[in-house]
Amino acid sequence: MINSRFIFKRIKRMVLKASDPVLSIASLPMLLSIGDWLYIMKKIENGKLPNLSNDEKKAKIRKHTNIITFKDVEGNDEAKLELKEILAFIKHPKKFSDLGARIPKGVLLYGPPGTGKTLMAKALAGEAGVPFLSMSGSEFVEMYVGVGASRVRDLFKEGRKKAPCIIFIDEIDAVGRQRGAGVGGGNDEREQTLNQLLVEMDGFDANKGIFVVAATNRTDILDPALLRPGRFDRRIVVDRPDLRGRLNILKVHTRRKPLANEMDLEVLARRTPGFTGADLSNMVNEAAILAVRKGKICIEMDDMEEAVERIVAGPERKGRFMNARDKKLTAYHEAGHVLVAMLLRHADPIHRVSIIPRGQAGGYTLTLPKEDRCYFTRSEIFDRIKILLGGRAAEFLTFKETSTGVQNDLIQATELARKMICEYGMSDTLGPVALSRSQEQVFLGRDIARGPINSQEIDYTIDKEIHHILDSAYEKAEEIITSNLDKLRLIATTLLEREKLDGAELSQLLGRLDTDDDENE
Repeated sequence: MINSRFIFKRIKRMVLKASDPVLSIASLPMLLSIGDWLYIMKKIENGKLPNLSNDEKKAKIRKHTNIITFKDVEGNDEAKLELKEILAFIKHPKKFSDLGARIPKGVLLYGPPGTGKTLMAKALAGEAGVPFLSMSGSEFVEMYVGVGASRVRDLFKEGRKKAPCIIFIDEIDAVGRQRGAGVGGGNDEREQTLNQLLVEMDGFDANKGIFVVAATNRTDILDPALLRPGRFDRRIVVDRPDLRGRLNILKVHTRRKPLANEMDLEVLARRTPGFTGADLSNMVNEAAILAVRKGKICIEMDDMEEAVERIVAGPERKGRFMNARDKKLTAYHEAGHVLVAMLLRHADPIHRVSIIPRGQAGGYTLTLPKEDRCYFTRSEIFDRIKILLGGRAAEFLTFKETSTGVQNDLIQATELARKMICEYGMSDTLGPVALSRSQEQVFLGRDIARGPINSQEIDYTIDKEIHHILDSAYEKAEEIITSNLDKLRLIATTLLEREKLDGAELSQLLGRLDTDDDENE
């Protein structure tokens, strides 16, 4: 038996008696390491080390008490169609094997967060009526060497017992990222776990009846061996829903909720471009909470509108004190956005403008796109930059100086100008060339060794082009406002009186405005 207390005291006495204080301090890490080793040895003697061989390595088996089917999933018809074909593989494998078709071993669902990847996998299991085993990628990773690989083996061993079954690995990027991309370059526990997963999916041992489904929003960092045919044969994108998809999602989430007769879900679908299924679910829930707070017996349209604004701009902060000058500054700033937007050809119609603070914003202007768009022209992006700079132009023309309220507008305008030059090839000087890497998110393990993508001369030219675009857009916005100062004052004074105006009220206030037909820079 190890007398750990005696050994620890002897080492401590040796360090304290050292004549050199620097040596004593330098010996402390060694003392702590020995102490840790003695502590572990003591635990081994007493049998108190954690047991990692049983329940902690088991997969979670989902029992279908509340079965989810494809009827409960809306917004991604193409993904559903792909999964229905996978369902045919699971239910009728002989039909495909008779024609010599090889059944796919796995499918990877990828797309932005909140688009319903996990829900799609659950619906696939519900339609197939087979056991559904699931683990998240983070559950494989442990500080103890070999535990992750052991959990992978246990997961597939359980799957072979339950076959035919579906194994679902959520957030697979936690364990499936590229090997050799660690900053230290070592073969860490995560890589051993990935190696075991690769073997289980396409090794010498056949896993008949096991179908692997995984979900991630970072396909760019996954190991190529994981994505090759024979492992994840199918890759299905689960993207943000379009207008029709958002309408169908809203119908699903409002199915069992009392709605007012004037509720128009199509308008709400148009109001929420870029919203994911999770965003829409949250919006409907926020509207229900607001309706209860106001003592209503059903959800009305203004509750939904308020919920959208809460998600986009944050909750109203009516208690936030704004003095008369700040309120006037905000009114003219938002009036500048509105006026420039209403006088440009490529701008979306104004839906609502408000000077009631929300979140960190003192005011906000919301637009209502006429339709969903996949692509935008140079003129359309340039007009959007003009609208963003319209608030600053209105402040300067009214008060002869600008405020800190233009910060977010400048950030967005600069980012749009940079994308025009570096990603979209819309610069006359630099021409049609991509000057930035394709991935938007950085993967440190891969990108840390990469040098700058552009030369100093190119970077200097990019900066000049950004300044040229922003200066041209600002001059145009300033010109529009200067020619319509009376309308700017009318919008601002009305906002000071009412605090909030919608699109119909603005049209009634200003009448028909002739849009600017000049060619953009």
